[in-house]
This record gives sequence, structure tokens and C-alpha cells, in this order.
Amino acid sequence: MINFLKNIIKSTCFIFLSIIFLSQSVFSEEAKKLLSTDWSFKGYFGKFDRASLQRGYQVYSEVCASCHSMKYLSYRNLSEEGGPEFSEEQAKSIAANFEVTDGPNDDGEMFTRPAKLSDKFVNPYQNDKEAMASNGGAYPPDMSVLVKARSDGANYIYSLLLGYEDPPSDIILDDGVYYNKYMYGNMIKMPNPLSDGLITYNDGTDATEKQMAKDVTTFLAWAAEPHLEARHRAGFKTIIYLIIVSLLAYLSMKKIWLRIEPKV
Repeated sequence: MINFLKNIIKSTCFIFLSIIFLSQSVFSEEAKKLLSTDWSFKGYFGKFDRASLQRGYQVYSEVCASCHSMKYLSYRNLSEEGGPEFSEEQAKSIAANFEVTDGPNDDGEMFTRPAKLSDKFVNPYQNDKEAMASNGGAYPPDMSVLVKARSDGANYIYSLLLGYEDPPSDIILDDGVYYNKYMYGNMIKMPNPLSDGLITYNDGTDATEKQMAKDVTTFLAWAAEPHLEARHRAGFKTIIYLIIVSLLAYLSMKKIWLRIEPKV
């Protein structure tokens, strides 16, 4: 019985490690073609860099928000644990910079007011048609879960932001189309959004193109998975719990079977 239990544990460990190895192999072919950097949130114990998240929000608000929405985020999320962790007053100040349509009032009319913590991020366009008309017929995707929409999403977005370059001589681009070596098909209607010194970081960090790409990608990774740190903590506790339970079960089983004399 003890040998049987040992075999089960060995088999489970082998299957678990095989799944991890195969999953890494499947995505390695695509991942090795993309740029990468030292993401603090990667790995089983990864955590978001708070300073990077706050800078990433600044890049989003000053560069991306004019075209891209984040309809699944509320302003209160900016002050919650596990995210950028702005103070509540800072989050209120950020929200107050935007106006939302509310109502009706006592006269039955709609009105505008400063946004509150409970409001969703303000959409830059009234509807999809307006968004497409303002961007040459291309619809700017919502960024709330953009990192989850692609395999190896963080590296893909990071690479895309840094992948603009002059097209090869044998490729002719239409007006309003740009060459990006990491975009599927290498053609994209979004012009290069980043350039060195485009913004001035509030914390004094040098706003290079790579730094802004890293920070805004970190922010988008958090937006797509805001409970990542809590999930990592819960997973770690679960693993410790299972190890302890397995050990106790093994020791209990061993003690029970010691009382039984084997038949020769």
C-alpha cells in the first residue's frame, strides 16, 4: 500500500511537470520572436511594480486614452490593493478630471458631472461608428483585457509598441498604413504612439520609448488580471496545504499498516 501511494505521488508530479514543459514548448516558437524584458509580474510569485503601474497609467491617460477605451475598469480600481495603489484622494482627483453623462435630473434632463470613483473609465468616443470614423475606418480596440487577447500578450504588446520601422523596399504601404515588424501581416493603421521624451513622468523617470512601452504594458497586464497577486498568494497557500495534507496522509497510512503483519 505504501509503495502504491508513492507511485501515485510520483505519477502526479511527473504529469504536472510534463504539462508545464509542453505548455512552454508550444508557445516558445512564437515567444522567441518577440521582444521581452524583466517583467516583475511573471512567474509563480510575481508581483506588479507599483511605480511602473502608476507610470503606465500616466502613459495610458496621456497617450492612449484619446483613442482606446478601458470599459471594464473603474476609477476606484486605481486605489485598490494589488493595483497602482494611488491614494484615495489621488484616485478621486484623477476621476474628477473627466466628465460623465448622468441623469435624468428633477426636470427629466440628462446632465454632465465630474466622474466619481464608482464610475467606469470614460470612453473617448460615443459609439463604435464614431471611433472608426475618427481612425480611418479602423476600430481602436478596448484595452481592458488586451493582454489576455493574445498569446504571450505582454511581450506582444511591448514588441508591437517598439516594432515600428521603415518598410522593406519591396513593400508599398497605402496612405495611413504603417509598417510594424511584430504586427500580424506587418501592417497597422495606428501610427507610432511613442517617442523619447513624449511625456514627463511625475516621478522623474526618464521617459524613453522603451520605458514607456514597458510601463504601459505593465499597466495593461494589471488591467487584464487585477487579482493576479491575490491569486498567486492563494495558490502558494494551497500548495503548502496540499503538501502538509499529503505528508500527514502518508505518515498516517504508514502507521496504520505497520500494525498489520505481512503474510508470507
